[in-house]
Amino acid sequence: MKERLFSWIDKSVDLAVELETELTKRRGISPDSGGEGEYDKCLFLEKWLISHGITKIKRYDAPDNRAKGGVRPNLIAVIDGEKNEEEGCLWIMSHTDVVPPGDEKLWESDPWTVIRKDDAPGSRLIGRGVEDNQQGLVSSVLAAMAFVSQGIKPARTIKLLFAADEEMGSSYGIGWLVKNHESLFNQKDIVLVPDGGDKNGEKIEIAEKNILWMKFTTYGKQTHGSTPNTGVNAFIAGSELALCLHNELSATYCNHDKMFSPDYSTFQPTKKEANVPNINTIPGEDIFYMDMRILPRYPIKSVLVEISGITAKLEKKYGVKIETSIIQSGESKPTPHDSAVVKAISEAAGEVYKIKTHPVGIGGGTVAAYLRNIGIDSVVWTKTDETMHQPNEYVLLENIIGDAKVMALLALNL
Repeated sequence: MKERLFSWIDKSVDLAVELETELTKRRGISPDSGGEGEYDKCLFLEKWLISHGITKIKRYDAPDNRAKGGVRPNLIAVIDGEKNEEEGCLWIMSHTDVVPPGDEKLWESDPWTVIRKDDAPGSRLIGRGVEDNQQGLVSSVLAAMAFVSQGIKPARTIKLLFAADEEMGSSYGIGWLVKNHESLFNQKDIVLVPDGGDKNGEKIEIAEKNILWMKFTTYGKQTHGSTPNTGVNAFIAGSELALCLHNELSATYCNHDKMFSPDYSTFQPTKKEANVPNINTIPGEDIFYMDMRILPRYPIKSVLVEISGITAKLEKKYGVKIETSIIQSGESKPTPHDSAVVKAISEAAGEVYKIKTHPVGIGGGTVAAYLRNIGIDSVVWTKTDETMHQPNEYVLLENIIGDAKVMALLALNL
């Protein structure tokens, strides 16, 4: 059976190019980034799958009146397996949204028109989204189609989830599904998220740092630049606040964990909003943001207590008022390194790519966290050149085909 599946996948390059090309035309940018959402892309994908033999499909629409159609669609396609679904399904979860192209002058071609190049580093497709996350999406579709076209039943039922809103936090994607349709999932399910990895396919992501994004607003008193004594400089207080948060939190949460890179918690001031438009005004308001990636051993609740103490100290020192708000917050349970899905991916990737894999943790948040937190073993894996979010993003066709084989083996053996 494996040989028949692999033979079909090897002959599916033209299908991969077709699907990548059509998906890229339909932009799938979040309304948060100035787009219309994933509606057109999802409708196209649903019709395309049906026309190619994958007919057991259902849509779950998260309401969003900013988006085209008033919804952010999540699509689930099912390929029935030998085992009863109550024994657990294999989910392969990709996302349909993409990030904007950025400065289009940095692109060698139109970001929304797929270009094929047969040169170094290999036969590849160029376009926004072709790797993130259409590589994983297309590979999962090819793996599923191989079973359907060959009349082979996988061991477990395969469920392909094409989720919305991954790039902006998943409030309308897997987060919404877990909150509103948790019964879709079974604690015996296992999940592969093909949305992160490395150039050799050796890393299997099983854990994430806790993530905390916060906004800090400092209120002082605006005045003329020549008479700072009549005001309170919110910029100075805000600047010291940023330094104190970075230094004191780093010192407090100082443990290391070699599973992660970097192997420590990070507390970084990032975005800074404009305060006053002219040089000779002391600002009465100052706003900055922090991106904090915290080792899982440290609860976010503990970090928030420390932040509260630091802000209170600076309020007293400068006579300012400091407001804090959480932009994003999430904790993730790890998937055991000896779980069935980790072992199965390790074996399948080892066979297809002739590599030895190892489990890792990452600093970035992924959709896998939502499922880990409800007790479902989930991993992130793919073989990728990691050009996501860059100008001239590309995907290697050999990675699409190879990953499809890994997914087919996974479905065949689990």
